[in-house]
Amino acid sequence: MKLLPLSYATRNLGRTPARMILTIGGSMLVVLLVLAAGGFVTGMRKALVSSGDENNTILLGVGSEESLERSEIPMRTAGILGASLDGILNHAGVDGISPEIHLAMPVSLDEATDERGEGELMLIRGITHNAWLVHDEAMLESGRVGEAGRDEAILGRLAARALGFEPAKTAIDQTIWIDGRDITIVGILTGSGGVIEGEIWYPLTDLQVLSQRDAVSCVIATRDGATPPELAAFASRRLDLELVAIEEVDYFASLSAFYAPIRTMVLLTAVLVGIGAVIGGLNSNYATFVGRIREMGTLQTLGYSRFAITVSLLQESILASAVGALLACFIALLLLDGTAIRFSMGVFGLHIDAGVLAGGLLAGLLLGIAGALLPAWRCLTRPIPEALKTTI
Repeated sequence: MKLLPLSYATRNLGRTPARMILTIGGSMLVVLLVLAAGGFVTGMRKALVSSGDENNTILLGVGSEESLERSEIPMRTAGILGASLDGILNHAGVDGISPEIHLAMPVSLDEATDERGEGELMLIRGITHNAWLVHDEAMLESGRVGEAGRDEAILGRLAARALGFEPAKTAIDQTIWIDGRDITIVGILTGSGGVIEGEIWYPLTDLQVLSQRDAVSCVIATRDGATPPELAAFASRRLDLELVAIEEVDYFASLSAFYAPIRTMVLLTAVLVGIGAVIGGLNSNYATFVGRIREMGTLQTLGYSRFAITVSLLQESILASAVGALLACFIALLLLDGTAIRFSMGVFGLHIDAGVLAGGLLAGLLLGIAGALLPAWRCLTRPIPEALKTTI
């Protein structure tokens, strides 16, 4: 079958520069939205799935299994657990038992904003040095660990970006304000892409003073021989502590399931916008193709079949959409990848990986095909004599 050369389609794109720019721009915006939605879903899932250690068990208050921030248990729980149960990780005489406070509080970059209560709500984790043993994925990227009693804290890499520090290490030696207290940032924290990167780590005793509470939110223990049922049995026996034991991976899995509807809503929004773009492309291409009906009739008299002409029109549309999709991928990698997004567990980053890029390119391809097929079919169904007499 005789087909039109590809050069014919590329030349036709340049015949109407305004239409070409609009088509490329529309494709770029739609694909960029698809990439942003894909990056949002992938980033949230990665943050929650990457969090949690299969050897860690969380002891928290009864009735607070779905939120560490609501939990309160006695501070003495950590000591009682270490004395009551064998099989807990011990390194250089330090037990792998970390009492922690998880608290969401407004964080400001200046005192005036803090006084007005207009800071950014972020998750603050009160820790002791044991936390570094329990959370082995946590690493100090730069700076040093904050010392108790000196109002020093370390910022997660994404938390620093969310507060406007880019790159994150520029936050070191800067001051943030939390509930009227000025706190110096002394280090930057990374955590393999997990939720830790969106948190502020602050000495436990300092956070107890700041929040005016004696209790802690949870105690996280790293098992080294002990089994999950043994920790669950310990929690059920100590009725005075009102504890419940949950595996860390199960806790974050439940959070991932909780946020599944939000991820679905984001994807559906992208699909609906894409459908709207296809409809707009249909109208635009139909208006353009109608003006070329005589040209299509002439090509048929020269021996080109309707199928060959349809292929050429598809080539035009796909070329323009492909350029827009490639531009969108470049912009997404340059500007969107790693962008900090706040949610109730702190901050996570948009993650533009190979799968998200493939989805964006596929969306651009489908946009080009869908936007050209129906208008081409409508314009090519006219008889050749009628098409040659068209004056539009």
